[in-house]
Amino acid sequence: MSEKNIRQLLVTLGSSLAMRGYSPGSSGNISIRLEDGFLMTPTNSRLGMLDPDRISRLDPEGAHIAGDKPSKEVVVHLAVYRERPRVNAVVHLHSPWCMAVSCLPDLPPENALPPLTPYYAMRFGALPVIPYFRPADPELAREVGRKAATHHAMLLAQHGMIVGGKDLDDAVNSAEELEETARLFFQLKDRPYRKLTREQVSDLERVFPRNL
Repeated sequence: MSEKNIRQLLVTLGSSLAMRGYSPGSSGNISIRLEDGFLMTPTNSRLGMLDPDRISRLDPEGAHIAGDKPSKEVVVHLAVYRERPRVNAVVHLHSPWCMAVSCLPDLPPENALPPLTPYYAMRFGALPVIPYFRPADPELAREVGRKAATHHAMLLAQHGMIVGGKDLDDAVNSAEELEETARLFFQLKDRPYRKLTREQVSDLERVFPRNL
């Protein structure tokens, strides 16, 4: 796919996420790995109103070389790319249900959400929780990088989700699946519910191995 078409796809999917309330205001950011660098949504931009010609262009080391100034969260995205060579797109959202989960006290640090559906288990296996750091804090990037060595999706305490994918479509699909799982969790958490057993999760991982 040409860079022009990638930029347009970013605009289209960003608008789709914004229309469903997954990126209120100017929150949330998206990046894409290219053969010779990265594209990233600009700082203070609204995902529903992106201009393809103003999307930030970064060199392979993450330095800004063209377009508007990139999101301040660029250091967090780059931490994922460094640890996961197969990840070619990263989505960070302040979507309401994941934000709500990220504000709960005493979340299990290795997996914030139970395996309610096979799709959550197949896409993520587990969702580790990154402790709170201010946005764009270098320590946040370091903690994300540590977890990215073994996970392509994480929940940032009081800060939402960050998800990597093999391409932009895959990353957005995973972000949507994660938000849906968070919504189901809140709908069910005050009543008895059934989750997948360890054996069922193992069977899914065997039949549908994750390749990220």
